[in-house]
Amino acid sequence: MFASGEIETTRLRRNLGITCNLGFSCGGFEDLGVRLEGENMVVPEEEDEEKVSETETETASFQMIQQPFQQKLVVGYALTSKKKKSFLQPKLEVLARRKGICFVAIDLSRPLSEQGPFDVVLHKLLGKEWQEVIEDYQQKHPEVTVLDPPGAIQRIYNRQSMLQGMADLNLSDCSGSLSVPKQMVVLKDSASSADKVVEAGLKFPLVAKPLWIDGTAKSHQLFLAYDRRSLAELDPPLVLQEFVNHGGVMFKVFVVGDIIKVVRRFSLPNVSNCEKNKVDGVFQFPRVSSAAASADNADLDPRVAELPPKPFLEALVKELRTLLGLRLFNIDMIREHGSKNVFYVIDINYFPGYGKMPDYEQVFVDFFQNLAHAKHKKKHCK
Repeated sequence: MFASGEIETTRLRRNLGITCNLGFSCGGFEDLGVRLEGENMVVPEEEDEEKVSETETETASFQMIQQPFQQKLVVGYALTSKKKKSFLQPKLEVLARRKGICFVAIDLSRPLSEQGPFDVVLHKLLGKEWQEVIEDYQQKHPEVTVLDPPGAIQRIYNRQSMLQGMADLNLSDCSGSLSVPKQMVVLKDSASSADKVVEAGLKFPLVAKPLWIDGTAKSHQLFLAYDRRSLAELDPPLVLQEFVNHGGVMFKVFVVGDIIKVVRRFSLPNVSNCEKNKVDGVFQFPRVSSAAASADNADLDPRVAELPPKPFLEALVKELRTLLGLRLFNIDMIREHGSKNVFYVIDINYFPGYGKMPDYEQVFVDFFQNLAHAKHKKKHCK
């Protein structure tokens, strides 16, 4: 495929952007000349064709021939514009291309089965129509990995069903214990729910959360209700969850397949019995998902800030992957104040803001590479 003659060979290498690190790219050969320095993309300057020696040309050709086979992976994605912007950062795309991973946008105006072929479908869109599209595609293309099954995702969009089954997880041999706060669902008329709260044995203050996670900012607004009268200020349907003192620190446990990353976030401070008697009304939680709420570098009491034990997290994530049927999610977890390793899971999110997770680009490249290797192995074992 190479033109004869030193100058023609050099010009061909320059025009196609071929380097010694030849890899798969859906964006064209021009993408292959891009390298990373820190977090900045750098495109190497073109060499003067008259300065390239015959030895250099022969060496480049030899290295291209000797480059080992690289299993490629095509990831079709259907994401909101906001999720695409936060997730598909240039650094991720460059690192992925180097490993033969290509991201291709799914055209929502065309039938999904007519697009591709894809090895993986990555999606985070809401609505019954999209759910039916994905489920139909899964049936027709069982060889494609769908991240993640719509039915499994739907479960954690409902905060009533989200935490069900936690008590049955097998964590008995781990260095920690897990619970969920007492909670109840209010479908209508929050004011009249006060008596039901008492009957259910819930104690104030209560965390109030919208029942449905529908992708809007409102569905992530959390409130702290200090007394019975404050319930009238809340808009159902919602979940009322007992507030657990946790030293003002929450752990966000990011899960990408088998990979686990944990970050600390500031949360509400402890509420004393004295405060319970003096404070009334509703208090809105600050957003703890943003990077500005990070507590990783803060000077905190080690008894509060110490990360959950690694064996405990590994066992928990393994159980949750099976229970939920998901590979991309995060767990919001707190440690009961005054305890060593008594933890509560207070929320689970599907395909969270991974851009706030340290080294998320490399984590996802490794994850997709593992999927490619598994598919290649399965294909050749038949």
